[in-house]
Amino acid sequence: MENFEFRNPTKIIFGRDGEDKVGAETAAYSRKILLHFGGGSIKQSGLYDRVTASLRAANVEWIELGGVKPNPRLSLVHEGVRLCKEKGLGLILAVGGGSVIDSAKAIAMGAVIDGDVWDFYLGKGQPTAALPVGTVLTIPAAGSEASTGTVITKEEGWLKRAVNSDLIYPRFSVLNPELAFTLPPFQIACGAMDITAHLMERYFTNVKNVAFTDRLLEATMKTIIAQAPKLIRNPKDYDAWAEFMWAGTIAHNNLLNTGRIGDWASHDIEHEISGIYDVAHGAGLAVVFPAWMKHVYKQDVERFVQWAVRVWNVELDVFNPQAVVLKGIARMERFFTSLGIGTTLDSLGIKDDRIDEMAEKCTDGDTRTVGNFVKLDRKAVAAILRLAR
Repeated sequence: MENFEFRNPTKIIFGRDGEDKVGAETAAYSRKILLHFGGGSIKQSGLYDRVTASLRAANVEWIELGGVKPNPRLSLVHEGVRLCKEKGLGLILAVGGGSVIDSAKAIAMGAVIDGDVWDFYLGKGQPTAALPVGTVLTIPAAGSEASTGTVITKEEGWLKRAVNSDLIYPRFSVLNPELAFTLPPFQIACGAMDITAHLMERYFTNVKNVAFTDRLLEATMKTIIAQAPKLIRNPKDYDAWAEFMWAGTIAHNNLLNTGRIGDWASHDIEHEISGIYDVAHGAGLAVVFPAWMKHVYKQDVERFVQWAVRVWNVELDVFNPQAVVLKGIARMERFFTSLGIGTTLDSLGIKDDRIDEMAEKCTDGDTRTVGNFVKLDRKAVAAILRLAR
């Protein structure tokens, strides 16, 4: 096990009617804020009215900035930065899913600097300050409600890049399972894949003697496997959503990577798919992960056998471990197909005409490798994308 330091300062407010506490939580940081959200769904559902009533009761003023899209755009981040600076706003309240929260985190970093926040996403320095962020989660998937991460897409060149910083842990996050009741089946399926991917990125490590977090990761994966089909059948199942939502937060709040070095190549590769084709992140991960597994499993067959047996209930065959691994991958693919998402580029309507371009972007022109379990160069990334056809 690796040395580690763990701290997660995000206050979680879990359960029914948690959004009613937003005003008091927000007022502890600022009484003039940016209210950030996506489309019109929070107004149609009545969530907007409940959140703003709570803000009003706490004497908190707000400026609105809606319009966040899946794979959130840099141009809207720039608009949010401008509003925060011009209006003297002291907190960004994100009401929505991971895209809204990621956009809010980017605004929080950009609002306190003179330069362009995109430089952080290009690796040109690290943030040294940020405005506080609060969240009201409506889509359990990305885990951004209690993480250090943010991912933004720049329209020019369609580059999708990430930043990680302790400064952008949300100060508080409201997790009310009822707020997910209106999600359609496809979004539930994409959320299940996103959460599972966060777990697998951590699970496949070269670090030895991490049995405790292995078991935690396996249990969380099995929770998603158990709950996702229930939610497809009945999207108003509060208990299933409670399990699913909390698992999604724990999957990405850095607890489960303590003592480990995760991989993250599949996320880097998928960012090129959704950056160019604007597909749902979870749908892209469902395509990349099986192909990545088929490409790298021989690096540590024993770990893949453990995953197949413990998570997917494949019968152990000590004389043919490769068959066990491939059965585990096949069961994962069938599971996500059963939820309504495909596991090939063709299922996304993507041909192979831009595979080389994606591999080039992913590795910055073959000047860097991606992943830690196996370090992948441009040729390897292209090979994985072709396996995904």
